[in-house]
Amino acid sequence: MELTRVVQVYKPGGAFELVERKLPEPQARQVRIKVEACGICRSDKFVKDGMWPGMSYPRVPGHEVAGRIEKLGGGVSPWKVGDRVGVGWHGGHCFECRACRAGDFIGCERGHIAGLTIDGGYAEFMIAPQEALARIPDSLSAVEAAPLLCAGITTFNALRHSGARSGELVAVQGVGGLGHLAIQYARKMGFRTVAISSGRSKQELALRLGANEYLDSSVDHPAEELSRMGGAQVILATAPSSKIMASLLNGLSRRGKLLIVAGAADPMEIVPTALLSGRSIAGWPSGNPLDAEDTMNFSALTGIRAMVETFALEDAAKAYERMLANKVRFRAVLTPGS
Repeated sequence: MELTRVVQVYKPGGAFELVERKLPEPQARQVRIKVEACGICRSDKFVKDGMWPGMSYPRVPGHEVAGRIEKLGGGVSPWKVGDRVGVGWHGGHCFECRACRAGDFIGCERGHIAGLTIDGGYAEFMIAPQEALARIPDSLSAVEAAPLLCAGITTFNALRHSGARSGELVAVQGVGGLGHLAIQYARKMGFRTVAISSGRSKQELALRLGANEYLDSSVDHPAEELSRMGGAQVILATAPSSKIMASLLNGLSRRGKLLIVAGAADPMEIVPTALLSGRSIAGWPSGNPLDAEDTMNFSALTGIRAMVETFALEDAAKAYERMLANKVRFRAVLTPGS
């Protein structure tokens, strides 16, 4: 019996465990991926702490997976062994529910989430349905591609669907795992890009990533400053603080949008009259595999890359703790294939 290594969470709140399992076999319309890189995301906390409804354990986390197809199940088309593929948050869909019939595969009522409802990429090998696969361009390494399959697609997809047009003011709240990519995307999409963070420690980095201006939220009163600039068409909230998000609302233009991609759990307090000019608050999900391909292709074309720190598979617990403590600059990536 051939064995392979995975990092699993045995029960809610349990530790990460490096264990050996029987090498899984792909079923019909599935592939087996040899994992070359897997990003660690703050959303992996859902698995670690049992915060996702209906989860079963043990579970292998990881939804920023890059690797190569190593084996095909029956009926797989058009993929072949050796293809470079990625799997993000979207781990498959049913093709039958109302959302799927409308082409909204990320909203599938019975859809899977890689690393949450099916085993993910904290492993040497992963099984994935063929509809979850995104093709990785040759110009991106596996380590470069992995963070784009969650942090990348989330910020890229949100900005391109935000309604903002080239030349308009777009502010990015937070210069972290999501924000450092969002700044790059916003600038390359042609927006007047303003980065917002607390303190001056990230100012030089934000400007180097492409921000036209930087606002220090500890002293600059960002909403007032944005208003002086004419108001932001979009404020992309990438750091999980509802209080800070709400404080930025008056920095929007008359019909501007506060677009949230960070999973803050605390309630947001707003004054409803701030919305009467036509301002809005919205969230944005990740995206489907075609969105992931668009993200990677745009990143390859424009030179956008995530800043990463790499870790061996056996160091998954250490990498996760560094990520939670905000010590990683800016995405932690496991390299099982190294």
